Amino acid sequence: MLEIPESFAISRQLCIEIAGKHIKSAVAGHSPHKFAFYSGDPAFYNELLEGKPIVQAKAIAGFIEIEAGDSRILFGDGANIRYHEPGSPLPEKHQLLIGFDDGSAISCTIQMYGGIWAFAEGQTDNKYYRMAQEKPSPLTDGFSNEYFRSIALGEKKNLSIKALLATEQRIPGLGNGVLQDILFNAGVNPKMKIGNLDSGELDKLFSCTRDTLRLMADQGGRDTEKDLYGREGGYRTVMSAKNLGSHCPSCGEAIVRQAYMGGNVYFCPSCQKL
Repeated sequence: MLEIPESFAISRQLCIEIAGKHIKSAVAGHSPHKFAFYSGDPAFYNELLEGKPIVQAKAIAGFIEIEAGDSRILFGDGANIRYHEPGSPLPEKHQLLIGFDDGSAISCTIQMYGGIWAFAEGQTDNKYYRMAQEKPSPLTDGFSNEYFRSIALGEKKNLSIKALLATEQRIPGLGNGVLQDILFNAGVNPKMKIGNLDSGELDKLFSCTRDTLRLMADQGGRDTEKDLYGREGGYRTVMSAKNLGSHCPSCGEAIVRQAYMGGNVYFCPSCQKL
């Protein structure tokens, strides 16, 4: 699923592969998917995008935005984007297929649910997109310790750390996936309450949030996700489904998985005591 590291890595790859090209065709909704969400009628995507030049691609929290002339193509959580070189076979099933003037293409399929939006610049009512634009990313200087504290200290003291970081779009693009290693690095249990953290622990949680996400992004995303070419990201997760049954690299304790707040959390019961 797209979170901050993957949107950063894939948008950087898109810039390399498609910037400067022109859209030859756009096919949306070819393979029906109940939980693929579009802006307006996907049948009009070709009319909106045909002939438009690709200016750039950029990450906006957990979104990937492609600037195509005066139009925008936006991918959200659950969108799997792949690049296809000129002459290479194209997938039979897809929720979006964009062909370029050099014969290359990008395709997008939706995993469980996800958004593929195309619209004229400024013509969207997607509130999550607007929130992602308005709030500073942990990959930027705007995400300061003071800003982080304003988020944490503005909530009720009995709110859990998982809820603080990964719900209600308090930090757009930070979800349950990247949360696991952030909390391991900070030595914080996901069920811990905000009110139980002292000032030093809150400082450490801030620095681990910022530094872990930067490392994930710089290494091309997590090894639990795929990049633009279908390859695993270069960042090796410590707390994820990949490592269930193995042992904590710090103390040797068995890694634990528990269901919590609608998803699984992975942690070391010794290093991340509740």
